[in-house]
Amino acid sequence: MDTTPAAWLRARPSLTGSAPALHPDAVPDDPLALFLNWITAAAEAGVAEPHAVTLATVDADGVPDARTLILKDVDERGWAFAGTRSSAKGRQLAANPAAALNFWWQPVLRAVRVRGPVIEASAEEIAADLAARSEAARAGVAEGDWVLWRIVPSWIEFWQGATDRRHTRIVYTREGDRWLRSWSGGEGTRQGAEEESG
Repeated sequence: MDTTPAAWLRARPSLTGSAPALHPDAVPDDPLALFLNWITAAAEAGVAEPHAVTLATVDADGVPDARTLILKDVDERGWAFAGTRSSAKGRQLAANPAAALNFWWQPVLRAVRVRGPVIEASAEEIAADLAARSEAARAGVAEGDWVLWRIVPSWIEFWQGATDRRHTRIVYTREGDRWLRSWSGGEGTRQGAEEESG
């Protein structure tokens, strides 16, 4: 019996969830609307902490880094997350203000990936975010160290898995003030980019 890590990993089941019905040609023009639909559906399906997300950054030497945190907000201004300037992510974002997010909702076989430049929120928003944390969570945060960042997405992918491995990918790419949308997978149909107003 092969007991190597590779054999053990190959023996683990994958794509064990149940994907909802998806019609890529009928998704919203706005990727924000689709994300809100998907994260709400994930919560309703019992996904624990659907707002947990992996944030990937790159350090000053170009070495990637990743950690899991909580999405604080999402709207037309961007996808918000927070932390301290003195943290690894804070230093990395200061050196390279761009990042990527990855959501994985296993029970519904869905993932969302987001990437783009990162900007800081206003001082008022940062203060409000810090004030909303518990007193214990605020303890030890030095004056001026707390930051609320936003990824301003230039690219968003909505991925839905299938047990036959014909996964569906819906991709929104930002061009100026508009979104271009394309999709592939599912029945094997590939649709070219469609222009969507921003």
